Amino acid sequence: MRAEPAHEHEYEPIPGLPEKLPRGEVILWQGRPNGRAIARRVMKTRWFTAYFVILAGWAMITGLYDGRGIGESLFSAGALLVLGTITVGLIELYAWGVEKTTLYTITNQRIVMRIGVALPFTMNLPFARIISADIRRLGSDIGDVAVRIHREERISWLMTWPHVRALRIFKAEPALRCIPKVEEAGQRLADALRKYNDAETPRISVERSDERPAGPEDASVSMVGAAE
Repeated sequence: MRAEPAHEHEYEPIPGLPEKLPRGEVILWQGRPNGRAIARRVMKTRWFTAYFVILAGWAMITGLYDGRGIGESLFSAGALLVLGTITVGLIELYAWGVEKTTLYTITNQRIVMRIGVALPFTMNLPFARIISADIRRLGSDIGDVAVRIHREERISWLMTWPHVRALRIFKAEPALRCIPKVEEAGQRLADALRKYNDAETPRISVERSDERPAGPEDASVSMVGAAE
């Protein structure tokens, strides 16, 4: 079942699309990233939280060791915790903005990504530019769908972050990040790529995610699209 997002951008003739679809092109799937998953998985809020907790504990211990009173040591630790809370809160707020301003669309001809919190823009990825699409589950039913594009195509990692595959800075790969029901989106994309390329069945390879110990939910499925 396709998600039906609200029409937040009045200039769009169709939510998530800068113009009406040409004849013969239809929407197969639309969805948004999960803001909480973006904050935790992409922006690493748990790492920031742990960092500031450790700093606060260290400030408390060193303050007592240096002969400062309990009150002064507690004040130093508390100030670090407040700073950490503000930092994590701002990150969470930005992740919420990513969720609200992003809309991913898969049609039978392309992927369209309306992205950007402060400066929104739309990125079109025709199937002719796509070599393959990789699905990675991040826990529960949330995951990423990253697409590998032809060598001659170039996108800016900085301009499109966080809607790019992690650690692929110099050869950025667009990605639908932290989307709910990722298997549904991936399957629709696989079927569309197969039909577009008139292939029988996409080749499938499975590799284990590094997120946590191996399990059936940690498989990364690679679906090959157009030939390179």
